[in-house]
Amino acid sequence: TALNKNFAPIGSRSATDASSTELGLFFMNTMKRRSEAKKAGNAKTGDAITEKEVRALFDLWNSALATGDSRIVANRYAKNPVLLPTVSDEPRTDFDSVKDYFDSFLLKKPQGKILDGQIHIGDGWASDMGIYEFTMGATGDKVKARYTYNYIKEDGIWKIQHHHSSVLPEEVAMGKAITEDGVRGLFSLWN
Repeated sequence: TALNKNFAPIGSRSATDASSTELGLFFMNTMKRRSEAKKAGNAKTGDAITEKEVRALFDLWNSALATGDSRIVANRYAKNPVLLPTVSDEPRTDFDSVKDYFDSFLLKKPQGKILDGQIHIGDGWASDMGIYEFTMGATGDKVKARYTYNYIKEDGIWKIQHHHSSVLPEEVAMGKAITEDGVRGLFSLWN
């Protein structure tokens, strides 16, 4: 797919039609431009963040979930976010679409905890990626998923620029193992 210099898809396609690869490249190029600008002395100072502070950003987002208010959750995202959510095929790339996703998701009363994560910090950005688990307060169900949060400092506040979440493949019901007696029973039905 041909992309213009700003990585916006050319033609009539919108950002929601972009592939996850294109969205990932957009993020990487944005971070590269920010890093180059900072090295050139064009970026704001004071963008440094510690690993503890990065992890606290997840806690802040999780606390926003606990409010049950999708507007509060959507405000944790940057002005031009990319949310690739767990239970939606649609990339969410603006406040309204992020809010729309959380309108439904918050009905489950989710609360997350990080089980295993790695944090990387760069010039004006930070990433947190790993495995988290959600307990759905409405049902008691637990769901493990892979996650990536990429944070940027926007208007003096650390925001989520890119958030990708996907259920672990092992968590997807693959069906029960069949026993030898089960195979015999199926064979007798067929024969």
